[in-house]
Amino acid sequence: MSSAARFLTSAAQALSTMSLYEDGHPARDRAVDRAFGALLDLQDETLHVQLTFLGGEVLLGDRPVRELRGWEWGPRLAAGGIQRLEFRERVTRDDFEAFLDEAFARITGSPIQTAEVRQGRPSNIRYGGVGLTRDEDRSASAELEEELEVATLSYSLRDEIQGVEWLHDELREGEGLQLLEAEALVRSLSVAMHGDQAFFVPLVRLKEYDQYTVTHALNVSVLTMALAEFLGLTPTEVRAFGMAGLLHDLGKVKVPTDILHKPGKLTDGEREVINRHPADGARMILEAEENLDLAAVVAYEHHIHLDGGGYPSLRFKRGCHQASNLVHVCDVFDALRTRRPYRDAWSTEEALALIEAGAGREFDPDLAHAFTQMMHRWERRVTELSFDHPELPAHTKESPPAALPRSEPPPSPDRGSARKAPE
Repeated sequence: MSSAARFLTSAAQALSTMSLYEDGHPARDRAVDRAFGALLDLQDETLHVQLTFLGGEVLLGDRPVRELRGWEWGPRLAAGGIQRLEFRERVTRDDFEAFLDEAFARITGSPIQTAEVRQGRPSNIRYGGVGLTRDEDRSASAELEEELEVATLSYSLRDEIQGVEWLHDELREGEGLQLLEAEALVRSLSVAMHGDQAFFVPLVRLKEYDQYTVTHALNVSVLTMALAEFLGLTPTEVRAFGMAGLLHDLGKVKVPTDILHKPGKLTDGEREVINRHPADGARMILEAEENLDLAAVVAYEHHIHLDGGGYPSLRFKRGCHQASNLVHVCDVFDALRTRRPYRDAWSTEEALALIEAGAGREFDPDLAHAFTQMMHRWERRVTELSFDHPELPAHTKESPPAALPRSEPPPSPDRGSARKAPE
């Protein structure tokens, strides 16, 4: 095993030990000592260590660490905002342990409690997203910053699109929900949102109507995580809400495509089939994993209005879970912004206007206002990608991706009715 693989394996073991033992426990200290010793051995070979975690690949400098191809901790570190990790010179054991503490907090979504320990102490450890490495002492040289800027990468959502297609195909074939793959998709989307020099919101634009269930699932997951972050929720809550957004329409895999893509008004029978998808989705989620109760609740409730309207109809009126209310706003926005067989796409401003108009009646007013505020404040961070070429361009804070268009041709009525939110 190479020195790089030995160090990363021992660092992962130390992180695992942290979940079992509190600070100061001998087992925890021994695990940190082993990882620190492996780091010193690696630095004996290469003083300036630069590690990058991209998908299933681990790179030491620009060379792959072949023993760690498909290493499960790479995506976990990347999802925690550590896509690149550098040890520029020799580091102290205290600084290394402080880094492990923060890495553990980022991965698990627990509070970070190491800032006070680091305050006033220089560190040669740098970490962050590809193209943006966090300098703990904020004293990086201009030469190194230029080097990192050159290394900025574009990011593709092609794997995520194929992943959602595969999940839906498995369900249609009766194989059940593949939970690990769904969790990996949410983490990967989180990396895509944070993996460059500015946080941004990548949305996929469909080309053909039969791509709708895939693009809509991805977009609602991304919008849900963006709004959860905008509201200041914890990383754990953000990912849980992102999972709920990804799975909210799962029941539609049981709806015949001729009904989903029907250009005209639905018959009563077809409407009944559509209205069953929330209950079907909740049932499929719970059959796969009882601990996904939040996602199941959202799947069941995401079409229920604040005033009790929508569907399914509740026998006893009650409020919905806040996650359901949040996903409902994101669901309607993306549905309106998407071209459907029975209407054209709405412009961003028209969709936001409908959400504002429905605040207090269909939508939770605080969430509706927060979503509108987020979209206006982060307008330049929202970018639309082609389904066929879902490549996120490399960009910086000074040059963010192009925003969604603000004006388009007026939309056609929704299934022959007055202008309203979609199903």
